Amino acid sequence: MTAYTGQELLDALTEKGLKDWQGRTDSIGTRLLTGDFATGLELVNRIGAAAEEAGHHPDITLTFPHVDVQLTSHDTGAVTERDFDLAGTISELAASAGVKADSAAD
Repeated sequence: MTAYTGQELLDALTEKGLKDWQGRTDSIGTRLLTGDFATGLELVNRIGAAAEEAGHHPDITLTFPHVDVQLTSHDTGAVTERDFDLAGTISELAASAGVKADSAAD
């Protein structure tokens, strides 16, 4: 399983069209601007269901008025295809809920 880090990670995010996600040292993350707590909670529940189905679990922080999501593959200590796949699913769930990512978030 390929472990992505550094420039390779950033290039992969671009290649996979994950423009709402930022590369970090050993993970990828996004901030989803829900606007209110109830929308955030519903989105977190949807993300949780998708994560269970994928057998791969993100770190999620629910606050008012956003949800922060971070993905990494703990067994490799880096980002893998599992993370990219779940990131794509999370982006689709957010879009279907009318939630946009904060492009300025770190």
